[in-house]
Amino acid sequence: MKKFFVTFLFAGSMIVSQAQTIKTPAPSTAQTVKQEFGLSNVELSYSRPNAKGRSIFGDLVPNNAVWRTGANGATTLTFSDEVIIGGKKIPAGKYGLLTIPNSGSWTFIITKQTDVTSPSAYKQDQDVVRVTATPVDMPFDTETFTMQFMNVKSNSMDLLVLWEKTAVFLPITADIDSKVMAQIDNAMNKDAKPYFQAAMYYLDNNKDLNKANEWLDKAIVQTPTAFWVWHQKANCLARIGKKQEAIVAATKSIELAKAAKNPDYVTLNEKLLSSLK
Repeated sequence: MKKFFVTFLFAGSMIVSQAQTIKTPAPSTAQTVKQEFGLSNVELSYSRPNAKGRSIFGDLVPNNAVWRTGANGATTLTFSDEVIIGGKKIPAGKYGLLTIPNSGSWTFIITKQTDVTSPSAYKQDQDVVRVTATPVDMPFDTETFTMQFMNVKSNSMDLLVLWEKTAVFLPITADIDSKVMAQIDNAMNKDAKPYFQAAMYYLDNNKDLNKANEWLDKAIVQTPTAFWVWHQKANCLARIGKKQEAIVAATKSIELAKAAKNPDYVTLNEKLLSSLK
């Protein structure tokens, strides 16, 4: 009898063990999005429920109530450097992202709480910043709740929230200019000066083009056969208004690009020359 009982327990434990090995797809899949931004990175972690024929905003997701902005666990944003949201500087660190949807406006909440999964857990005194945004009606349905970084520029981008036929954008900016300018000032006191990088920052951010042109000349001395430097020299001269000099620089870039078997830069320079006619 004892032997039978032990055998029965062993068989039962095998059945339980086998049942625990079954793996099925998660109803709300987790996603982590890491976006290079400014001089650092921003990381978004959230869960993505599906609509499954349900009415979403104003129904499944109530109006005028704190929403964890996803499913399952809390939604978080991690900044590896300071960013600016709603005019407020937010230090590097991990924060919770909550929203309060409404038909005419949404409220984005960046909070110190990183574990809010229900409205009752939310504490307003932990808010870092609140931002009001206007939802946009989309001409198509989005089945899976989606958040993504859009319109990513050197110092600004948007966090897009998209579900059903609603899209909402949260602007995020970064004050990188002072940091980059400090790097440039420091680097120009070194022996190996990054003339090309400094010139490109000036070109891309509409700073002193004459200074950029001066640095590009020095970058050409550093690497005389760099067709990409000659191309940017031509771009810079064109923007200054020195058309004939720009033509000479673009022609030189084509010559060097052909020698290096780089047809992309040949095409870029041909387009630039065409615009200078």
